[in-house]
Amino acid sequence: MQQPVTNDPKEHKGSLPPIIPDIEQWPIYKLSTKRYEFIQDIISSTNAQLLKSFPTTEALLDELARTVYQERIRLTEKAWKADPEDEKEYWDELKKRLVRISGITDDPKRQEEEAKEMLNSMISHYTNEIIGNFDPSIYEFASRALPFGFSRLLRSNLGIKFKEKLSQQFSTHNRFIYEGDLESIRELAKSHTVIIVPTHITNLDSMVIGWAIHEMGLPAFIYGAGLNLFGIRILAYFIERLGAYKVDRRKKHPIYLETLKEYSTQALHDGVHSLFFPGGTRSRSGEIEKRLKLGLLGTAVDAQYLNYIKAEKEGNPESAKKIIVVPVTISYHFVLEAPGLIDEHLKATGKEQYLVENDRFSTSFKMLSFIWKFFTKSSKIYLSYAPCMDLFGNQVTPDGKSIDKRGEEIDIKNYFLSGGELKEDQQRNGEYVKLLGDVIVKKFHDYNVVFSSHMVSYVAFAMLKKRFRRHDLYDILRLPKEDRVIPYADFAAAAERVRDRIYELEKEGKIITPRHFHENGLDDLIQHGLDNVGLYHNASTLMRNKDGDVTSEDLKLLLFYHNRLEGYQLAQYV
Repeated sequence: MQQPVTNDPKEHKGSLPPIIPDIEQWPIYKLSTKRYEFIQDIISSTNAQLLKSFPTTEALLDELARTVYQERIRLTEKAWKADPEDEKEYWDELKKRLVRISGITDDPKRQEEEAKEMLNSMISHYTNEIIGNFDPSIYEFASRALPFGFSRLLRSNLGIKFKEKLSQQFSTHNRFIYEGDLESIRELAKSHTVIIVPTHITNLDSMVIGWAIHEMGLPAFIYGAGLNLFGIRILAYFIERLGAYKVDRRKKHPIYLETLKEYSTQALHDGVHSLFFPGGTRSRSGEIEKRLKLGLLGTAVDAQYLNYIKAEKEGNPESAKKIIVVPVTISYHFVLEAPGLIDEHLKATGKEQYLVENDRFSTSFKMLSFIWKFFTKSSKIYLSYAPCMDLFGNQVTPDGKSIDKRGEEIDIKNYFLSGGELKEDQQRNGEYVKLLGDVIVKKFHDYNVVFSSHMVSYVAFAMLKKRFRRHDLYDILRLPKEDRVIPYADFAAAAERVRDRIYELEKEGKIITPRHFHENGLDDLIQHGLDNVGLYHNASTLMRNKDGDVTSEDLKLLLFYHNRLEGYQLAQYV
């Protein structure tokens, strides 16, 4: 009997050697060399899927009309700088073409052919918009420039006489801490396809996880980047050449979504490693994701099925690549966007009018300013990697074997069999994706690194909720300053109980604590949390007043950081 993979996270610092030294052997590079063929594959497979959904000419024309209408509305009401200059003309021309096709009532065959040609035009348009590129020279430049840039950001304006001391304290290797079995991920990435699925709470997550992938010595991954980011010249220049594909969240209609889905499916089927943020967008509440958007995860299941089909056709069923999923929980002491994020969350849950997101990356200057503030003020960033698993939640050994809960090896090809044969079944696959989503959410929580700043924020807000239990959340957020004060002795007693419960959860494999949780006594741990939770924000999220008691200048921010520990049933210990 195989022994199951153990949950034994290990802390790593520093970079690891590349698993494939020659960039031209990277899956993402190989894909870029056959760009035209890849585009044609996406167009062909998307066409086939959509014609199944709209099998009659009437149904297809209705969908084409809906798409043209929605696109013209988008360009009128929600235009972005990143939209192509000729976008309006393209859709205006398609409207005229649609009117002409709809008028061909005396020749059904011709009408059907022209409707299909119009569908093909739309799919081609979207594919060429979505598809990313990969330029090895830009990648190599970025991999050299980022460490230098990070180091400069972490050491600039700190005082000449302190630079020698701080150069060690604030190196990138000391700031970025990796928890988990990185060697298993590296080994599996040599012969299988890896999908990294991180939590998402700040605009900097993409940069942080991208840097981590490089530090792990993995080949570059493809990843979806919001189309709005391509309106920022300096950012667009790099992400267009580093494997990013464009995702336009304004487009919700089937033709676009199916094209995006097929892009991801075909890339995974070609063995290109991918990065998904399964939450879809940043967590507005500050909580770790509880619900995921399953669309891109569904493409992994589809790609795994195609891998088995291909291997069977080639007469070598054992050669099918396995798609490996690695959940990653990213932890920060503070989040620059927290004030705006929690405002949006409260407006949404409070049933008030939901505000359009204020994109703090709307210009190159704002983006660089944002990054500067983060890296000159931030403390450690933890990336906690859960054990590698297959698409069905089974843990995977470094040599690619799937191990079930009983510790026995299983063949996941059986998940795709019906009557002993490989059969496509979208309803069945949909259920697999839901189960995968549930497993990822659990892994996010089990591998969450709880910081001192999270703990003190949780304790403080939970104590206020307990004190004012008859008030609703919005009343608590409006408490006057004198009612926010918590006597330090009471706070410390509650913090000790919560800390001890966190230790118990860690022993149960349900959370992770970093080194500073164990290096400090209770008072020092509390002070460490108070010092870190308010590093950037103008108002102090949590502090001690002149009498030494604990209070907050911004209860909404306190709620945001408190929410990081929601889901662990800690309130009973406060």
